[in-house]
Amino acid sequence: MPEPETGSSDAPARHPHAATLVRLEKSSGSLAADAIARMDETLPWYRAMPPENRSWIGLVAQAGIAAFTEWFRHPEAPQAISTDVFGTAPRELTRAITLRQTVEMVRTTIEVMESAIDEVAAPGDESALREALLVYAREIAFATAQVYAQAAEARGAWDARLESLVVNAVLSGEADEGALSRAAALGWNSPEHVCVVLGTAPDGDSELTVEAIRRAARHAKLQVLTGVLGSRLVVVAGGSADPLRTARDLIGPFAAGPVVAGPVVGDLLSATRSAAAAAAGLRACAAWPDAPRPVLADDVLPERAMAGDSAARRQLVEEIYRPLEEAGSALLETLSVYLEQASSLEGAARMLFVHPNTVRYRLRRVTDVTGWSPSDVRSAFTLRIALILGRLADAGSPH
Repeated sequence: MPEPETGSSDAPARHPHAATLVRLEKSSGSLAADAIARMDETLPWYRAMPPENRSWIGLVAQAGIAAFTEWFRHPEAPQAISTDVFGTAPRELTRAITLRQTVEMVRTTIEVMESAIDEVAAPGDESALREALLVYAREIAFATAQVYAQAAEARGAWDARLESLVVNAVLSGEADEGALSRAAALGWNSPEHVCVVLGTAPDGDSELTVEAIRRAARHAKLQVLTGVLGSRLVVVAGGSADPLRTARDLIGPFAAGPVVAGPVVGDLLSATRSAAAAAAGLRACAAWPDAPRPVLADDVLPERAMAGDSAARRQLVEEIYRPLEEAGSALLETLSVYLEQASSLEGAARMLFVHPNTVRYRLRRVTDVTGWSPSDVRSAFTLRIALILGRLADAGSPH
């Protein structure tokens, strides 16, 4: 093939190491084959790869040696090594091969080239070729880092979009199998306990806020899907059966203001109910300025009900009024009189014509049945709202 040799010999003729360059060009094929053989011999992950990926790696090795030849030909010219070397492989290869594996591949190729310096270099050019290879090895290392950094950046941006879609679907009540698939792609492994925590997002870079939530979640051993939607910071957290503790573990990145934890549910699809409760609680917190921070959505049931949350109204009736009704009329009557008498045992006993100890016993039964203590001011308020809503329901009024 005389024509390529003539074309290549004209350029090397003006090169200070023309003879070495010619020998390097002629040896490039054998050097690539030696590098592939060395990888097959020393890198177990390479042997275990599918043939298609191994062939792409072979092309990368060949491109790397060809790029070095061009580097040696024009050392003063700017070189786009990442394009010359890694541009031969598909983008998917950066997902199939880790950064560590790529470093091992590059190191093996450089070692093969270094071991062949005495054979490839013309007499007297050994030092020049070795020095050029050292500089090239540094540049190829930078190029490798650049390729993986760009891939990670693109993957991170894509993951952020996926995560935002999942979080928005949960918050809007539209979570479906598609949301589950997206969450799985983000590493969500379907924990048994899931809750949603809502609050105000801080000013500034939302990516920094999201990263702060992730750090807090790692420290608390929680799984999270999170995002800033408008002015709200939304966290779908999995891995804990205690929503209040979850909210406390994650509260650091939230801005000042109320932070509300929805009830624990069994999976991501059911998290729409937790999100709805948390969102309603966040809106209703304006009516309870002294609410603890964080607060459970169930602790804001009275305010939610008064703000028009139909789910809170149903919950108060079904979890407080109906159980008291089923436990006997005496409990409902005693609770109602006790609340009307400004929480006075003696006053309630006089109105009911019973001993105060009887009132005290019945109120303990109310606590056992509902979980709310009539003697606590906040619980008494919740019980009062539940009684009102229950009576309205019995009267046929909408609730």
